[in-house]
Amino acid sequence: MQKLDYLKETPSQTAGPYVHIGLTPNQLGIEGIYPTDLGSSPIRPGAQGQEITITGTVQDGAGMILRDALIESWQADANGIYPGNDPRGAADPNVTGWARIIADFDSGEWTLKTIKPGRVPFPDGRLMAPHIALWIVARGVNLGLQTRIYFEDEDNSSCPVLARIEHRARLDTLIARKTGDGSYRFDIILQGENETVFFDM
Repeated sequence: MQKLDYLKETPSQTAGPYVHIGLTPNQLGIEGIYPTDLGSSPIRPGAQGQEITITGTVQDGAGMILRDALIESWQADANGIYPGNDPRGAADPNVTGWARIIADFDSGEWTLKTIKPGRVPFPDGRLMAPHIALWIVARGVNLGLQTRIYFEDEDNSSCPVLARIEHRARLDTLIARKTGDGSYRFDIILQGENETVFFDM
């Protein structure tokens, strides 16, 4: 039997500056790799539905804003249909449903301009509340974190995903608050008392 006690575990790596260089070079001023950064917007002109803007920050357990956060978003169109997952061909052709967002390096604020998604069917036929799925990486985050944005002006009471969260008091951490007509605020808290609910998906 071969002894492997001389091998040591490779240290994990957090998301560093090369994430932005590789994924969003144009936003860093590195031009010529892509005409535009991939995932620069989840919608194209002519997308159906209510246009919305979501703004927020990513904060650590001490309340410090992470100014190097990178977020990817996935969502359905206004009718609750995911692009590329529609055998009937009814998905809005102007909704790609995917975006890559970086926080402003000075303020740490990130902004997502999109359309509000519709209700997506759960496998058992029930409808999930309108939501946007997020994947978050930043310095100090070893594995990308996954969460969802729900909206305070929608009926979230019958959503089968939200119903599975045992700690009901933490549901508020998944709700984007309305700040104006078509504008929402959603801050992501990585640790601590108001830690955002993260999903294992």
